[in-house]
Amino acid sequence: MKKAVAFLCLLSLLAGSAAGCGKDFTVVLTTGLKKNEVFRIEKMSCTLPELMVYLTNLQNRYESVYGEKIWEAKAEGISLEQEAREQVLAELAQVKTMALLAQEREVTLDEKEEQRVAAAAAEYFGSLNEDEVAALGVDEELIAQMYREYALAEKIYRQIVENVNPEISDDEARTITVLAIRMEDEQEARDVCLQAKEEGADFEALADAYSEDTVVSYSFGKGEMEEPIEAAAFDLGKDEVSDVITAQDGYYILKCVSTFDEAQTQLNKEKIANQRRNEAFNQEYDSFVNSLVRRLNEELWNSVTMIHDENVTTDSFFAVYSKYFQTA
Repeated sequence: MKKAVAFLCLLSLLAGSAAGCGKDFTVVLTTGLKKNEVFRIEKMSCTLPELMVYLTNLQNRYESVYGEKIWEAKAEGISLEQEAREQVLAELAQVKTMALLAQEREVTLDEKEEQRVAAAAAEYFGSLNEDEVAALGVDEELIAQMYREYALAEKIYRQIVENVNPEISDDEARTITVLAIRMEDEQEARDVCLQAKEEGADFEALADAYSEDTVVSYSFGKGEMEEPIEAAAFDLGKDEVSDVITAQDGYYILKCVSTFDEAQTQLNKEKIANQRRNEAFNQEYDSFVNSLVRRLNEELWNSVTMIHDENVTTDSFFAVYSKYFQTA
């Protein structure tokens, strides 16, 4: 069951990622591309070997956990392999676009960063066996170019958001913890609610006996739960039990465990700050993207498939990058 749930989460993640970034990749023109060019954004080209590095690393990471048959699974008629391909296309399009933005702003890597690029490329390329080099069609120079563009993408992102330091109050980021009982029958929920409000009632025992959910304890901040649940939860005092709450998936009874989880509130502050930094970046990124001509080699793109070869197991492209480019 846990593996199935994890798979569904993975499928949702891939679908969401492709939908989020892929919408920016509009096919404007499909002529004038070289044979091995998957796409071109202005003068920035993405070749088939680059795409295969991303796709194969993603493939092998997930196969090591879920097995080879994971790609056959479908959701709404779309296979996970199709979703993975779209995710890789979207990620590469975004990296190339951000590298272009860096060029426009004359952002470059310094000498130490170039040394890290060279060291990372040497390590990753050196980890590939002959079959992997042949299957991917790469050399060390191309790997260095890919790491350089990725580093530029990160650098331009940091430059754009470095002055975005939003002040977030404790109240805005406040995270609370509640126990919850969810039931499908309203009258039964009202009966259990009366029991929960009795002096000395064991709320957790009632949850074990009556709740339709296996999870009882929830910690969340504002904007993270359905509105009726959130409103009732944030209105509770410590150890107070709510009335029956009508929600989309049933009837809830809540008991407040903590009105202010300091550690979780601090984490939520960081989460909200990152969201605002991303909003600031996306505003500039979207404006830049809309001015670009993008070309997709549909024939080549449609021919791309995963590599199924027991000798092609490389999965460390991004791990090696992280080793040399740890961001604060």
